[in-house]
Amino acid sequence: MRSNNINKSIAYIQNSYLNSTGSLHLLKSYALRENKNGEISMKTLDVAMIGVSAALYAIVGYLTNLGVVSPVVGVVRFWPSVIVPAAFAVLFGPWVGGISAAIGIFISDMVHPGHGIAILSLTVGVPSNFAGFFLIGFISRRNMKWSRIAIALVIGSIALTGMIGYLLSIESLTIDIAALFLGVLFACCAIVIGVGLWKPEWKSYGVASVVGLLVGSAYIGFGLWMYSQFLPLPMALGWERNAPFYASFFWLVWTFATEIPFLITIVPPILKACYRAFPFLAPQREE
Repeated sequence: MRSNNINKSIAYIQNSYLNSTGSLHLLKSYALRENKNGEISMKTLDVAMIGVSAALYAIVGYLTNLGVVSPVVGVVRFWPSVIVPAAFAVLFGPWVGGISAAIGIFISDMVHPGHGIAILSLTVGVPSNFAGFFLIGFISRRNMKWSRIAIALVIGSIALTGMIGYLLSIESLTIDIAALFLGVLFACCAIVIGVGLWKPEWKSYGVASVVGLLVGSAYIGFGLWMYSQFLPLPMALGWERNAPFYASFFWLVWTFATEIPFLITIVPPILKACYRAFPFLAPQREE
């Protein structure tokens, strides 16, 4: 009798395991379907996750909107909701992260208390969010070696420092604005190195966060400056039209400095919990 009970228990455990793994493999088949060329294509799960991420991005943005905008120049809001598309970009890939961020920011811009100006959102907010979170999803899936990181940091630092030096020489920037921008530049290098040494498993994500957010912030900064040359900016603090060129650096620094802490401190624990619950979501590092 005891032998029969043991056999039944073993059979129950085996069936339970097979059912659970079968469910995971079914979900995995939706997440990892490939086309004839072996390339990952847009799938049912991708489309669903784009919708979920875009909705969450807009909702969290609405709930965390404190009415705070960048000092001196205004316009750009305090925006901790960047954690949403960043997490989805790492979990489901660059296209999910980029497209969902673009849709989510457009909804947020058009719904009160957003600025409600479609052309501004479509020319600045949407492309900057797409580019930034696409890069986060793309780079985080690469196997970033220290040699490549060091080369990128050196080349990037030299190029940006040279650009700042040139702008100073033609008096397009003041000393204090240049110092502010260079401070952010060196902070980027410190964040990349610090995250890589502190948590080596998050090294690629640290690089992705800095590069993606820096590109998105730069697009916002220079995009708003260009927009102001033709149309008035909303929520501006004195520069509704024809903002000076150095205002773009204020917008860039504000966007990066207020959002990078959320990407570095909050997103990794979210990803870790997701990987623990659904191991197949952990990206396969590519060279």
